[in-house]
Amino acid sequence: MRVCVIGTGYVGLVTGACLAHIGHDVVCIDNNEEKVKLMKSGQSPIFEPGLSEIMQSAIQSGKIEFSSDLAAGVAHGEILFIAVGTPPLPTGESDTRYVEAVARGIGTNLNGGYKVIVNKSTVPIGSGDWVRMIVLDGIAERQKALVPAGGVPSDDKLPEIAAHFDVVSNPEFLREGSAVYDTFNPDRIVLGGNSSRAIAMMQELYAPIVERKFAADQSLPPVPILATDLSSAEMIKYAANAFLATKISFINEVANICDRVGADVTQVAKGIGLDSRIGNKFLQAGIGWGGSCFPKDVSALIHTADDYGYEAQLLKSAVSVNERQRLIALEKLQQVLKILKGKTVGLLGLTFKPDTDDLRDAPALNLIEQLNRLGAKVKAYDPIISQTGMRHGLSGVLVETDAERLADGCDALVLVTEWQQFSQLEYAKMAKLMNNPVIIDGRNFLDPETMVRAGFQYVGVGR
Repeated sequence: MRVCVIGTGYVGLVTGACLAHIGHDVVCIDNNEEKVKLMKSGQSPIFEPGLSEIMQSAIQSGKIEFSSDLAAGVAHGEILFIAVGTPPLPTGESDTRYVEAVARGIGTNLNGGYKVIVNKSTVPIGSGDWVRMIVLDGIAERQKALVPAGGVPSDDKLPEIAAHFDVVSNPEFLREGSAVYDTFNPDRIVLGGNSSRAIAMMQELYAPIVERKFAADQSLPPVPILATDLSSAEMIKYAANAFLATKISFINEVANICDRVGADVTQVAKGIGLDSRIGNKFLQAGIGWGGSCFPKDVSALIHTADDYGYEAQLLKSAVSVNERQRLIALEKLQQVLKILKGKTVGLLGLTFKPDTDDLRDAPALNLIEQLNRLGAKVKAYDPIISQTGMRHGLSGVLVETDAERLADGCDALVLVTEWQQFSQLEYAKMAKLMNNPVIIDGRNFLDPETMVRAGFQYVGVGR
């Protein structure tokens, strides 16, 4: 099938590359010329395991192209994905100006052939009908522009063009660091829409994935497809992320109680996770959730509830617990080191989670800010940030090139991101380089006994 993906951020680029990999003809559109040039060369502008290899393979097979020409992309695609960013506004609601601009641009470039316009961006509930309205506005603007000077406006072609597109909501559930795997091995595919023709086309698009042709385990039954109305599909995305964020805040609250009563939250999480009604995922206590999805989506759902006269108290509490949890490492540092002014603290990891270069709303940023405020010197080592030299959004921290340079002269280390590489560091050697071999394990990632044998005073979260 012919596909156009508009917006090559995290979701758009992964979606476009993976659809090309399974055999569709894909054009990815972005208005950033430098980014387009980079992608044409086969390089990914984001770090995501396996993505560059899939991009390069699709380029070589002629299944994917990158362009800044929206009109050409709209003309090419039977299915048009809107995959631009919807960052949070200070009020907590989503900024939909980029979605609006793309929808209007699609309308001004529709050529009369049938199109399925897909909301892949995480958009406020009700955006399906709103996008349809904006596309129609774009069509009307084009019609008006075509009227000769002094002529009489005619909408003769407007109903015909309008009848040749439908809007579908197709939320993504990708995890940064495993997005390629998640695309080929989804738990479900959600399709929201009012047109059986549009839903059928989306089912055809995803057929190779549904049939597990590219799955890690091809013997599994087909991927479930949930076809629903637009608003329910949009709500599913928000509800899923809000639930997972709440689950993390719950185990973090339990961890804080464990700290006070002498229980081990890792054992508690294992015990409750064996209950099939609860499950063991997202029960890892630590210093809180971050990234681009959970904070934005939970805030947007709270704002939507407020708009409709409902106070989402549970979700507000989940956010409140998370805000406090981000500073739990600071509290533990103060308990061990007492005064932080004049001390040197090293952070193991900067990104909000491993296997990504994403610093958006990362707990490390809050920790750096507070340590600076209290007069501490802050150093950090991150396998990706240190390697790439990325410094955008980072201030008040010295980024070291390896873990041993990080440890040298530190009064304490804080494990902020559970990179797999951090389980294999030479901690005994690092301990000897430190002024005071203390490690705050902000993700309960390391083995306490191993760290003690290496010479560290080990402090976990809820352990």
